[in-house]
Amino acid sequence: MDHAEVLLIGGRAGVGKTTVGWEVSALLRVAAVPHAVIDGDFMGQVHPAPEGDPDRSEVTESNLRDVWANFAQRGYRRLIYTNTLSVLPETTGMFERAMGAQVRIVRVLLTASDATARERLVGRELGSELEKELQGSVRKARLLDEKAPAETVRVMTDGRLVVNIAGEVVAATGWTGPHSACRS
Repeated sequence: MDHAEVLLIGGRAGVGKTTVGWEVSALLRVAAVPHAVIDGDFMGQVHPAPEGDPDRSEVTESNLRDVWANFAQRGYRRLIYTNTLSVLPETTGMFERAMGAQVRIVRVLLTASDATARERLVGRELGSELEKELQGSVRKARLLDEKAPAETVRVMTDGRLVVNIAGEVVAATGWTGPHSACRS
């Protein structure tokens, strides 16, 4: 394989992006598929936001470019990237600039009902950010539903085991199929 491939796992807060991303990685390890994993939430975690970069998109892209360069230098060509809004069309340029213009992008949008997301967030968020997370989760779920490209694979997570969700996500990549013989 001479070009990079990225699996973007997006979805509202509480949908299970990080958990599914790690389970996808576990399934790929079993199948001996080389890959790297980046939790995009950490690529722009700075406070205050850099001057001229209020949404931290420039710092996120810069960090992604540098981290990916490190992985690519070691021969990796496949990346699992989890982040709430990563599946939106406006991220395409960031991944092309960071990973190369020929990067193959697979978008997977994990979905969950408001009740399921709320239950998961209440169980997870113990600090002062719970109400903000709950409100943001609802708002971003609507945004993602409206703006995710048509080719985005949508995977419902309500009432499902993470291993089954991850299996569906891996199938969407084609990374373990009969034509995935390239090992990098």
